[in-house]
Amino acid sequence: MRIATWNVNSITARLPRLLAWLESSGTDVLCVQETKCAETAFPFEPLRELGYEAAVNATGRWNGVAVVSRVGLGDVVSGLPGGPDYDGGQEPRAIAATCGPARVWSVYVPNGREVGHPHYDYKLRWLDALREAVTEDAKGSRPFAVLGDFNVAPTDDDVWDRTRFDGLTHVTDKEREALAALRETGLSDVVPRPLKYEHPFTYWDYRELCFPKNRGMRIDLVYGNAAFAGAVGDAYVDREERKGKGASDHAPVVVDLQP
Repeated sequence: MRIATWNVNSITARLPRLLAWLESSGTDVLCVQETKCAETAFPFEPLRELGYEAAVNATGRWNGVAVVSRVGLGDVVSGLPGGPDYDGGQEPRAIAATCGPARVWSVYVPNGREVGHPHYDYKLRWLDALREAVTEDAKGSRPFAVLGDFNVAPTDDDVWDRTRFDGLTHVTDKEREALAALRETGLSDVVPRPLKYEHPFTYWDYRELCFPKNRGMRIDLVYGNAAFAGAVGDAYVDREERKGKGASDHAPVVVDLQP
């Protein structure tokens, strides 16, 4: 079973690439982030033609998440239970579904903007709510994983130059402590192998030739429980999908589970 996560940075803009990638990669379940479209505009039909169904939590602004599956889609939970509001409502940043033998969450953690900004505090509260929401599944015997764009680099090795991030979000102690608390529910970091270079970065800014220079970050993560992590046969970053015209600024992270 092949499970992947990908921040597509607009599913409308990336649709041809997404459909081609699903077909060529043989992915069974894809967790999508940053759809940037309303649920009514989500491309259900093109996906259905490839044999996939989708569960979507999206309102058409800057967020939006989905789970796309060709191995079943049930017990959908749209939104983060107990999640905090921002600007008067809960943003569409989380959705869960059972796909075949596995249960997955697709999450798009708030960016945080800058340390001390209300969005930074919101980010920490959101991660705390995520920890509460997944605790029961994390301890269960069924394969379970939280996949998505966490907007946090777990270690200094997960950014291209730690000195460039001093005082900035994504690397602060509080953010990393929130990730550690999430892992303590019974989840482990499924670290993918890089297909090029030493570190498996998943995101490269569009600006300043960051991708050709490999000035990246590992912020797209797969956190699996013991049943999930124990079944992993391979995990890698599909760096090829960050190349070329019309690419997202993130690459897919792919995980293969053995029966």
